[in-house]
Amino acid sequence: MFRPCIDLHEGKVKQIVGGTLGDAGLRTNFVSEKSAAWFADLYRHDGLTGGHVIQLGSGNEVEARAALAAYPGGLHLGGGVNAQNARDWLDAGASHVIVTSWVFREGRVDWGRLHELVQTIGKNRLVLDLSCRKRGEKYFVVTDRWQKFTELAVDAGTLEKFSAHCAEFLIHAVDVEGLCRGVDGQLVAMLGDYSPIPTTYAGGANSLADLAEVTRLGGGRIDLTIGSALDIFGGNGMRYEDCVKFNRRQQ
Repeated sequence: MFRPCIDLHEGKVKQIVGGTLGDAGLRTNFVSEKSAAWFADLYRHDGLTGGHVIQLGSGNEVEARAALAAYPGGLHLGGGVNAQNARDWLDAGASHVIVTSWVFREGRVDWGRLHELVQTIGKNRLVLDLSCRKRGEKYFVVTDRWQKFTELAVDAGTLEKFSAHCAEFLIHAVDVEGLCRGVDGQLVAMLGDYSPIPTTYAGGANSLADLAEVTRLGGGRIDLTIGSALDIFGGNGMRYEDCVKFNRRQQ
């Protein structure tokens, strides 16, 4: 299934090459003239659920809140989420909050923080972002705008262990994110084999064939977020309308 996204950077809806986020050489594929609320209303109109609003750095809160208000209960919110503000984001209209960097400290999982978060909002409204980059033959979770490697490998054991603490996983293949050169099939297949809870993969999609491929490789259990390739984000590889139709056929 296709899941939509709204990526916010410096208060604008943008599509960014993920591996350059935080670098001096930041590469931006698209900057929209439309507001985050416009995109949220579009997704609401088309009945798309489980999409995410991601705040890439500071200065995005006003736009993020406007998007959640335009589609209450229809979007996940990530970026800067912690145990102190998670409830506030849910009250603002997010169906779930997405957390990554806050539950890692010095490259390791901070189980105290994760348990605090679960106690605060409940696992059923928490999405863990295990976005990763490949090092050798393994994928490792990266944090802090995808620039810092942690010691946590994304594998069967990790997915099983963390599934007890959240409702879903969101996993960007950072090395291909924003490049529109195709998905990381090896990662998708592994997620399809081993993730015991709903999981959304993002990174590299450039055609409707990729949406079908993720559905096939993931055994129908892995959803796909598409960004830079979509026509609504300035891309020419995929029509948003066709992705909506794909979901309706699956249903």
